[in-house]
Amino acid sequence: TAGNWLPPVDILESKDAYLIRAELPGMKKEDFNLEVNDGTLTLSGERKAEARSDGVAYHRSERVNGKFARSFYLPRTVKQDGIKASYQDGIIEIQVPKAEEAKPKQIAINVH
Repeated sequence: TAGNWLPPVDILESKDAYLIRAELPGMKKEDFNLEVNDGTLTLSGERKAEARSDGVAYHRSERVNGKFARSFYLPRTVKQDGIKASYQDGIIEIQVPKAEEAKPKQIAINVH
């Protein structure tokens, strides 16, 4: 992790995939980047500060701005070429499908 702030992230797992959700409120798609390299998925970008108007005094400023980077190690049991991402209402959802060999398999039981 690096940067001035880190967007909060949830990571969920189903039998078919992992789902990563990150909060990027107020950001546009062009403000961040998602890439996978050598088994690591990295979400990075920059949230820019709002331009301050002349004659306006801040009484409180708690929203953090600046560059960020979140990296996630991907197990070998995922299909990196099948990763998909969508962005809506300030939330990016990244779907990381599992490879077939990683999915649970039912084993037939023979009765003699």
